[in-house]
Amino acid sequence: MAGMTDAELVAKVLEGRAEAFATLVGRYHEGCARLAYRLLGNRQDAEDAIQESLLRAYRSLGRYHDRERFRAWLYRILVNQCRTLGGRRAKRDHRFVHDPGVEERPGAAAEAERAELRDAFQVALDGLEPRLREAFLLKHGEGFDYTEIATITGAGVSALKMRVKRACDALRPRLEEELRER
Repeated sequence: MAGMTDAELVAKVLEGRAEAFATLVGRYHEGCARLAYRLLGNRQDAEDAIQESLLRAYRSLGRYHDRERFRAWLYRILVNQCRTLGGRRAKRDHRFVHDPGVEERPGAAAEAERAELRDAFQVALDGLEPRLREAFLLKHGEGFDYTEIATITGAGVSALKMRVKRACDALRPRLEEELRER
């Protein structure tokens, strides 16, 4: 089933072949996890959002019509779930990528530097207004085009372009400041 298109897999799921949905999940889980973690900043919250989103997608598949755009449809469900969770749960201390400690080994200094940069980037992202962070991550983190982001978020293309620009403009000085403080 791995060679099938999303539309073909959706059709198989609707025929009662649950393994086809497992193939879709395998295709998009990593991207969903990356986006949910960046939006929510906590692995447990991200996993909760992903599980709820996948369950909602599975249950709603019969009402889904644009089968060629499954990825954007799934991400819309995920973004909405992240918004809901983000609104209900207090922010906790989190990082872009968890690094429990760097052992002394070849390349450890470079690895520690990359971890420090990732942490600084996550702190800078955390400082963004949620709508800006969301647009920035969908564009530059997940590689969606503006039309797809509009489908996912419900915002207009011109508004999204402005959000991404504002996010980039705000990230630069925050990241520089964060790196100076380290």
